[in-house]
Amino acid sequence: MKLMKLLIRDVRLISEDSPQAPKTDILVEDGVIRALAPGLPESAAEGARVIDGGSRMLMPGMFDAHVHFREPGFEAKEDIRSGCAAAVNGGVTGVVMMPNTKPALDMPAVVRAVLDTAARVGKIKVLASGCITKGRAGKELAAIDGMRRLGVRMLTDDGDTVANASVLLRAMEYASEFGMFFASHCEVPELAGPRALHDGAKSYQLGITGTPACAEEIIIDRDIRLAHAAGAHVHIQHVSTALGMETIRWWKDRGARVTAEVTPHHLLFRDEDIGEFDTRYKMNPPLRTREDNAALLQGLTEGVFDLIATDHAPHTAFEKAQDFISAPNGITGLETALVALHHFFVATGKFGWDLVVKRYSAEPRRLMGLEPAIIAEGKPADFLLFDPSRETCFSRQFMCSKSDNTPFLDRTLKGSVDMVVLGDEVLLER
Repeated sequence: MKLMKLLIRDVRLISEDSPQAPKTDILVEDGVIRALAPGLPESAAEGARVIDGGSRMLMPGMFDAHVHFREPGFEAKEDIRSGCAAAVNGGVTGVVMMPNTKPALDMPAVVRAVLDTAARVGKIKVLASGCITKGRAGKELAAIDGMRRLGVRMLTDDGDTVANASVLLRAMEYASEFGMFFASHCEVPELAGPRALHDGAKSYQLGITGTPACAEEIIIDRDIRLAHAAGAHVHIQHVSTALGMETIRWWKDRGARVTAEVTPHHLLFRDEDIGEFDTRYKMNPPLRTREDNAALLQGLTEGVFDLIATDHAPHTAFEKAQDFISAPNGITGLETALVALHHFFVATGKFGWDLVVKRYSAEPRRLMGLEPAIIAEGKPADFLLFDPSRETCFSRQFMCSKSDNTPFLDRTLKGSVDMVVLGDEVLLER
């Protein structure tokens, strides 16, 4: 819905720089924030739609640097249109698509087609990552320079590790000169087993070979070492183990150019939640232990993790209904992340809204070379209204994603994304 003029009164303003939430009024006209101050005069309301902020929070739109929209090749799970709708439903106004599509995003023609589709059907900022190797096969370098010319900044074979260290080092030495960086899915394939669950008491109970934590930790250290040798920037994806997090801290303390992300599900869930083969909890890297949860949370609050990302990974109901080993790995997250972060962490005092905005809005944009979404006079409108007093039930009817492979399905959590404004358009209003 196009928006000419909007005035929101008496709303709490959230930023990455302050744990406080001062009350303010905000006036938006023609997609730009024209005024931001408490008690704006009545003249500001002339010709405007006026909304009472009430108990709601005003914060920048979120940005998710790790999503799978499945197009091209797997549109039954998700496509760019439904993925963008799911993002808006969760208060996310920008995303980075992973390249493990079919065909993979390993050449300019495929990247261009994806970006053209996103520009046509998506209402939000959609960036594409590109493959490190052709077909994500780990053998030959992809068409890196051609993808760079289309704006690709992140290179990753996400879903798989580049097993050949020589190939990865050569890619790092080459692409770093162009200002590109590498995102690493960390896993020793020979140790990963069926990629079903953590190697521990639960795997023994269920009789399934688990994936040991060291399968991830070995590659975390290897890829940071390679990047350090090449003078490259490496970003470690979806860290799930305490030692993996400490490895990243160790390298950061020594000046390595490394950033890292943590997912809401690796903060919240653990292997014991799998119960009797519940495939909604099957993901890669797998859910670990309570001790890992606690360590990852500490790493987030201490700044070891630079950003929060969902690894939004939709699958069809049929696929997830298979037996535990055969079912694909993955969990959706775009629609549930912000509410879940509020329900389990902000509302319980584990951390504040300023951390959420910094790690799930500002830093992901900075990682991609974008300016953070800032709520200030003269800035483009890119914000959401969040009501901590309301609740959200994540029913199938609520979901905009084609898939609902989430442990939050039919659960009710505290908090609601009530409005999303981007430029001169209201993308969501409840």
